[in-house]
Amino acid sequence: MNKEIAIEVKNLCKTYKLYERNRDRLREALHLTRKPRHKEHHALYDVSFDIRTGETVGIIGTNGSGKSTILKIITGVLNATSGEVNVNGRISALLELGAGFNPEYTGLENIYLNGTMIGFSEEEIDAKLDDILAFADIGDFVHQPVKTYSSGMFVRLAFALAINIEPEILIVDEALSVGDVFFQSKCYHKFEEFKEQGKTILFVSHDMSSIAKYCDRVILLEKGKKLGEGAPKKMLDIYKQVLVGQYEAPAEAVEEKTGPEPSGSKDAGSQKAQVSGNTEDASKNGNPEEIADVETLEYGSGKAQITEVFVTDPQGRRINAVMKGTECTVHMKVEIRQDVPAPIFALSFKDVKGTEICGTNTMFEKTFLEPCKAGEKKEITFTQQVDLQGGEYLLSFGCTGYEGDDFTVYHRLYDALQLTVVSEKNTVGFYDMNSKVVVKDI
Repeated sequence: MNKEIAIEVKNLCKTYKLYERNRDRLREALHLTRKPRHKEHHALYDVSFDIRTGETVGIIGTNGSGKSTILKIITGVLNATSGEVNVNGRISALLELGAGFNPEYTGLENIYLNGTMIGFSEEEIDAKLDDILAFADIGDFVHQPVKTYSSGMFVRLAFALAINIEPEILIVDEALSVGDVFFQSKCYHKFEEFKEQGKTILFVSHDMSSIAKYCDRVILLEKGKKLGEGAPKKMLDIYKQVLVGQYEAPAEAVEEKTGPEPSGSKDAGSQKAQVSGNTEDASKNGNPEEIADVETLEYGSGKAQITEVFVTDPQGRRINAVMKGTECTVHMKVEIRQDVPAPIFALSFKDVKGTEICGTNTMFEKTFLEPCKAGEKKEITFTQQVDLQGGEYLLSFGCTGYEGDDFTVYHRLYDALQLTVVSEKNTVGFYDMNSKVVVKDI
């Protein structure tokens, strides 16, 4: 196996036999019937990918897509039906936190038990014990049986053990945000340390901001198959289509370099939204980040169509750059093509990594909750002071609604506009707190 590859997955399949009745399982096992009594469920079907050493890769997908199953096969918890998995390096896995803990043992005894199961000697665990106990921060409870722990204490100890044994490969399944806010902060800080040290990280999460922030690459699964693989932003955009049932998978999986681009619904209409701005120089930007070849992702049922989007300054001039701390207005023009019960008009901001920073819609703002008739045209404006840090941002737009209990996307435009925020002073985080700071002698 190539040493540059940490995890190699080839044509992986996992099939379960589903029986309607327990006696069908027995009859089939004893060969009392010639007819199969089961149905096959493919949790994974012909999935292949490589993860390079030092790479951080996320796996995303809807519930039941096979994310946890593939992690369990890689870590040896499950056996594959067919296919091959090769691992080059020592793994620490956070699958189901605390799995393998004996509730009758104390926390300390479980540390040694689990450490030994992973492959560490008692001397190696001794060397790491102080770090594990300090990270878990459960005090004298470490000497009490685990069955007496609260759920928070339980996951703190499990996470502390898994994260502090210096693995070469870290595998995480929805376990980064456990415990209180202070413990979560420690977890994310440790995760960032692993990245800086060049560790290989593979993790599953429904937290799209974490996927966008940490991952070098993302693998998208759907119904047991690999739907796509590539840059986080591209895969997250496709995932959002999958979530609302408006992504039509191409004949072959989407690949970053050679695969076909995601297409919108065939019913969305042929009219393209007009995207407006100017070429004002933004060289004074306090934190410049280039956005090259931004592609707008468009899809929807076509019952409504976003026809134009643009940004204006307080004087009504169209712009694509704004000074931090000043006001601007984002415009969205929509044509209603079929009667809709109560459309929701939405705006959101993302950074260059695809992290959604902020957004709102007419339902949140309680500004428009009325039915619309076919042929009506609406202009929606979002006016606000821009306190974002200096940098480049992508604006996305949506027209959605509820038809009965079903959420429906009429038209969405992801990354339709680029807006530069020019700043002479950047602070920590996404937003400026606009603090009034006073220093005085006492």
